[in-house]
This record gives sequence, structure tokens and C-alpha cells, in this order.
Amino acid sequence: MREIHCDQITAAVRECVLKANVELPPDIREALNQAYNREDSSRARQILKILLTNAEMAEEKKMAICQDTGLVAVNIDMGQEVHVVGGDINQAVNEGVRQGYRDGYFRKSVVSDPLQRINSGDNTPAIIHYQLLPGDHFNITVLPKGAGSENMGQLTMLKPAQGLDGMRDFVVRVVKEAGANACPPLIVGVGIGGNMEMAAYLAKKALLRPVDERHHRADLAVLESELLEAINRLGFGPQGMGGQTSALAVNIETYPTHIACLPVAVSLGCHATRRSSCTL
Repeated sequence: MREIHCDQITAAVRECVLKANVELPPDIREALNQAYNREDSSRARQILKILLTNAEMAEEKKMAICQDTGLVAVNIDMGQEVHVVGGDINQAVNEGVRQGYRDGYFRKSVVSDPLQRINSGDNTPAIIHYQLLPGDHFNITVLPKGAGSENMGQLTMLKPAQGLDGMRDFVVRVVKEAGANACPPLIVGVGIGGNMEMAAYLAKKALLRPVDERHHRADLAVLESELLEAINRLGFGPQGMGGQTSALAVNIETYPTHIACLPVAVSLGCHATRRSSCTL
């Protein structure tokens, strides 16, 4: 049995929060570079250059990539042979978020109650997901996500007879309706299957996969590419000002479902889809 102290978890979450909010992941930066090089629209190229410059300045100056430093989702993959000691793991995670937002001088955007709307003052609580697996590993990934992109996500419960075409139509329609509101170029996370909450979880989880990594299933990898082409044909482009690059990637995750269900969820990541991981 391997022991991990809550203080270690707090310190790791703090570092992930600080890194995620100021350093654009290398795969996304490279995707923006590639989009800049292939764009025909001078306006789109100018906007992409601004986004790249913004990312460089944020990392150099250790300042937030975006003023909306988001609500933090924390994904923990935990081996069943790990024993967490020294306190409550949820409190440890939230303390790491609290310290990271304090020390990074990031905007605190969380309200303690969705109806009373009183700011919690420290960007907690986070949304915490645990996955228990064999072994003694402990991996943490944080995803701070702003409201501009989060508000544009949608979920639908399709009839199985609507099938692949219905799923395609829904995904493209969600992106079209979002347009410039989600700060494109986008990363489009798609969750298919499970039940209502599982589809939404899968769509958000899909945003954690690097944009240059296609699905391990060949048919889903093809579907990701087809959806990306369809979305980029919409033509709203970077920041909705026109161009070839409305999205950088479409990432799909699936799960078994009921014979009478076809849940589909779409979670949109903005041009600054922030994530950071560490292993204890």
C-alpha cells in the first residue's frame, strides 16, 4: 500500500493551477501555428498571430492567458493501492485551487450558490472527478474553463434511429450556434453514449486529449476528421471574423449505452483551452 499525504496533493494542484492558467499547452500552440501558416485570410492570420503573441506574453510574464480564469475541473486517476493520509482529499484539492488562484493573482469567478450568486472569494469549490484503477499511481489533471466556452456546450438525447447522421448534425449545429461566442478557433469535445451525465462527462474529458492525437479506434478517428472538416467549412474562423480555422480539433469519447438511448454532448474549448497534469 502506497501512502500519499494530503499536503502533496495540495501542492500538486496548486502547481497545476498556476501552470494551466499561464502556459498554453504545446500541442495547442503548435496547432495555432499550423493554422496561421495555412490560412488564406489576412484577417484570420492577423488574429491567429495575436493569439500566439498573447500566449507567449502570458508565459513570459506569468500572467493569465485569459482574464476569465474559469471554474476548475480536477480529474484524478487513482490506483486502488493508494492510501491518502493526513486529511480529506477533497479539502486538499480545493486548498490547492485556493492557493493557486491566490498566488497567481487570477480572477476568482466561482459563486457559492447558483441562485444567491455570492462569490466564494477563492475560486473554490472545484469540480472533482475520481477514477479508481488498479495499481498505485496517482495522476492529477486540471482544466480551468471559462464561461464563454462553457455556456455554449449542449447535450441532447437522440433516438437511436437518428444514428450517425443525427449525431453529426447535432455537433455541427452546436458549433454553428456558438460561433464567435466560444472564442474560436475551438477544440470540440464530443461525448457519445452512457446516460445523460456520462455523455456530458465524456465531452469534457475529450478536451483533455492533445489536439494532435486522434482516437485509437480507426472509425472514430475518421469521424473526428470528418466533423472537423464540416465545422471548418462553416467559415466563421478565428474569433468569428472569417477564415478557414473555426476549430483546431474534434475529440470524441464514447461509452456503452441503453438500447433505447443515444446521448450526445458537446463541450467547446476556446482557443486557450487550458490544462495541466502531474503525477505523484
